Amino acid sequence: MKGITMNTAQTLRVGLDIGSSFISCAIAEKFYETDEMKLMGIGRSPSAGIKNGSVIHRDKLMDAIEAAVKDAELMAGCKVDKAVLSISGENIRGINTQGAIAIQKSHHSSLPVENEITENDVYRVMEMARALSLPPDRDIMHVLPQEYVIDTMDNIKDPVGMTGRRLEAKVHLITVPSAGVKNLVNCTEELGIQVDGLVFQGLATGLATLDSDEKELGVALINIGGDTTEVVVYHNDGIRHSAVMGIGSNSITNDIAVMLQIGVGEAEEIKRKYASAKASMSSTELEFDLPV
Repeated sequence: MKGITMNTAQTLRVGLDIGSSFISCAIAEKFYETDEMKLMGIGRSPSAGIKNGSVIHRDKLMDAIEAAVKDAELMAGCKVDKAVLSISGENIRGINTQGAIAIQKSHHSSLPVENEITENDVYRVMEMARALSLPPDRDIMHVLPQEYVIDTMDNIKDPVGMTGRRLEAKVHLITVPSAGVKNLVNCTEELGIQVDGLVFQGLATGLATLDSDEKELGVALINIGGDTTEVVVYHNDGIRHSAVMGIGSNSITNDIAVMLQIGVGEAEEIKRKYASAKASMSSTELEFDLPV
């Protein structure tokens, strides 16, 4: 496999999406001077060894990850040695919380009362916001700011350089089961791929599909996967709610199979051929032959 010569102005970025229907890998080249990305390779393989975001068969999952990565490597002409994992699962939780601090007076400020807010103040208030008591089996994956409040002024997006006595941060936390994430990371790293970060699939989907106006005015993003459905609600350019439900498109397939007493494969074909996402396009007069 040929190598790629990199320089200081560009580097590789690899995303690995662990879904309940497919494992997907994307390799892109990032150019820092223009802040642009160029897609170089993609790979996808059917999921195996994972259900509702949890590992149920380690070796099967590793084989599926390896197959997706190899396809992407072949297209891109490079070797993947680290990646960001995109994960989901019904055990992922979203929590709204807040933290507040008193603003320390800057030595360089000439103002008699108010104090200038620095980046260190923002760091301190974010640490305060995330310092809530979690069960020992859970970790915080994302701390996503919703807005800042300076004294009585609310809905502030960037408080650095402003002045006040008290800084409050309202944030949305996304928490994950520690053991479940560790199992996914271990499966990936045993293939020689260092996990360079984790991202919630619902958040990644929002970054890829929503524009700034939608996030500002308010929008609910619903991503229906095989075993899970992610819901992320945005308003005023911040995430106000996130949840993962343990039901997805496979649930519809299984219901068809049970009700019609047919195999899952035949039920999937019927769903894909005759199903409609809009009730107005469906018909009570629909007839089709069942497999014998």
